[in-house]
Amino acid sequence: MNKIFNVYEILHEAYGPQGWWPYINDGGYHPADYNFNRNEDEIFEVCLGSILTQNTTFTSVVKSLNNLNELNALTPKAIKKIDIGEFKEAIKPSGYFNQKAKYILEFISFFEALNGKTPSREGLLKVLGIGEETADSILLYGYCKPEFKVDAYTKRVFLELGLINEKAKYKDIKKLMQESLRECIKDERELVIVYQEFHALIVKHSKEFYSKKPYSQGCFLKEKYYE
Repeated sequence: MNKIFNVYEILHEAYGPQGWWPYINDGGYHPADYNFNRNEDEIFEVCLGSILTQNTTFTSVVKSLNNLNELNALTPKAIKKIDIGEFKEAIKPSGYFNQKAKYILEFISFFEALNGKTPSREGLLKVLGIGEETADSILLYGYCKPEFKVDAYTKRVFLELGLINEKAKYKDIKKLMQESLRECIKDERELVIVYQEFHALIVKHSKEFYSKKPYSQGCFLKEKYYE
């Protein structure tokens, strides 16, 4: 049995497809619709959201995205045209707004220079403010590339299941996830969908069972995993 894929199947059966991102351009989540992203504006919204999500909740990011949408400033050109103070005020709900404003403007220069091409992971990591998690979020949800996104929830869940140890680093967990899932899924498009859904499902589950200590109290995943 593939232990990692088994976790995915348990979570997917429990919660169903999540349909993350883009959020604003399509008016919310879009479960089981895998036609995204349809244009450059939707790709950019995902990139923007990925940067805003750093060290905050997606609920706060939605507030920022809605603020920018009201200003008609969800595109690189529109953001560059508005007053910097107005821009910072719009993204304030996401926290660290001075820092994130700088990161976003740096990213816009990078994004425009791509001229519609898909960035490399190495290229993204050279952009100010883009770390591994943000880079993988941009590639997976923005450009539909098979780069699994790992976060603190991922580590908590798989540590609790005994699939990783406390010292496991980002790259270790990502490698485990990707190698395990590739054993079961050969088609790249299907793999991307599973990566997208799996990360979203981990977040969905963890908000209920892994947000507050002691973690995993009442976690049905542990019960079903060890059946």
